[in-house]
Amino acid sequence: MAIKKLSKDTLVVHGTHTVHTISMDLVPPIHMTSTFKFKDAEFGAGIFKGTEKGFIYSRLSNPTVSLFQEKMALLEDGEDAVATASGMAAISALALTLSKPGDNFVAGSTVYGGTFALFKKHLPALNINPRFLTPIEACNPVNIEAVIDQHTRFLFIETPANPTLDIFDIELWARIAQKHKIPLIVDNTFASPYLQEPISLGADMVVHSTTKYIGGHGDTIGGVVVGSFQMMNQIREQYMSHFGPAMSPFNAWLFLRGLKTLALRMQRHSDSALKIARWLEIQSKVTKVFYPGLESHQGHQTARKQMKKFGGMLAFELSGGFNAGQHLLNNLKLCSLAVSLGDCETLIQHPASMTHSTYSEEERKKAGISDGLIRLSVGLEHPDDIMEDLEEGLNSA
Repeated sequence: MAIKKLSKDTLVVHGTHTVHTISMDLVPPIHMTSTFKFKDAEFGAGIFKGTEKGFIYSRLSNPTVSLFQEKMALLEDGEDAVATASGMAAISALALTLSKPGDNFVAGSTVYGGTFALFKKHLPALNINPRFLTPIEACNPVNIEAVIDQHTRFLFIETPANPTLDIFDIELWARIAQKHKIPLIVDNTFASPYLQEPISLGADMVVHSTTKYIGGHGDTIGGVVVGSFQMMNQIREQYMSHFGPAMSPFNAWLFLRGLKTLALRMQRHSDSALKIARWLEIQSKVTKVFYPGLESHQGHQTARKQMKKFGGMLAFELSGGFNAGQHLLNNLKLCSLAVSLGDCETLIQHPASMTHSTYSEEERKKAGISDGLIRLSVGLEHPDDIMEDLEEGLNSA
């Protein structure tokens, strides 16, 4: 059976396990070396020219990192991948490779706070300017095409979006990107390649903060971009080699380890989150629950079309607003008050004052991020225990 025909559950375990040593390790070794020997001068020169295959220096490539890249490309149905030191490094690599001063790009207004800061503050300082669309505006192709011109270099969406769980229609955005011959980039961090396959839906590239569900254990930082051979080579040559945001071999090894349990973890995260979201909907102190698995979610039908399950992330608002939210956060015993997501432990936080504090009050309102919004990353604990902890916190609020 060809490896491409294996199920995703099997691919996350086996992947493309290329053994780089004669010892035939079941678990791939960590190649902790900064540089690599050449068998002779001619071979070394050939590697630099690209006529020979091999490794030069771990900022440029490394066997452990290469194995992780191969596996991510396979899981995301891409040709190749580039691993980076963080998710923000991956997004920066894409933006700076695709754009130059005078260019613009189109993005959903609801994105991770670090991404928003890059798009709103740092890229404009280089005269690379964003054109944001709210999730409601982004549902209408007329609105998307209205902000595209001859200087638009890429489209960028997160779906589900951080922290409101808004759903963007990947196929819709892909059709518009193809019409205008510009790439569509999808941040697939919330869904993971197990729950959603943007490239198979028409996207050109996928980006992840691998810190989250890919690693799954809250013990390492990383990012990855998946796409075509041509685009990944362009990123390596124009950005990675000289800006130097390389992923460490040890982190790549941790991500390879994390991927083996991705299918099991995403199933448990998703099932627990759906149960908790339905429970939150009937709590008297909760005014709204944001979870694409709920029929009440405005993006539910689109999510059903493009996701296998609905993920482990949800958000909710309390009737008492920000003050009630603070009381809740300060009176939890099982759920950990911490940013990030995708860990084994349930994490809870307040976006307006934490992960999305890079937005102004007006920008948060436009993106649908209210002052009373609470974001929950549902962990692998028993969902009944999570709900009991939340119930005690809600009673204190």
